Amino acid sequence: MPFFRIETAGLENLPRDSAFILLSKHQRWEDIPLLGVATPRPIYYIAKYELFKNPLSNRFFSAMGGIPLNRQRPLESRRFLQATIALLEKGEGVVIFPEGTYYRDKMGPGQIGMVKFVLSRLKLPFIPVGINYTTRARQQRVQVRMQFGQALQADPTLPAGLTMK
Repeated sequence: MPFFRIETAGLENLPRDSAFILLSKHQRWEDIPLLGVATPRPIYYIAKYELFKNPLSNRFFSAMGGIPLNRQRPLESRRFLQATIALLEKGEGVVIFPEGTYYRDKMGPGQIGMVKFVLSRLKLPFIPVGINYTTRARQQRVQVRMQFGQALQADPTLPAGLTMK
């Protein structure tokens, strides 16, 4: 990408032929296309439905693999939630931003509804992803470092539900 220089680490933690969820800290709107470029497999994204209201942004986010979710009225998102489960059952990768929106330079409150929804239906690995943006004076491109962590697996006996594999 012309404005970014991407470095990745931990790609070996991604399953090669089975479904997975990427859990990423959401810092900038660019997280979405950059994750798509950095991940060696096609991935889909859970995104707030407001991004799909405008016809132009609807085309853009749909082409990027966006799956709209209405957090205020989840029943309106039923078919998209079913489509997400179908993608995972086919072995695809899906990105969930646990904060639900992006927060620059801080952690936002976690929105765990989508994680709970997936956990209640499927047993699959959750891969944490760290994204670090660095801009230096006189540097043409933003340095982006993506670290794919070790898989977390669901453990229903723990309150948080996820543990290291």
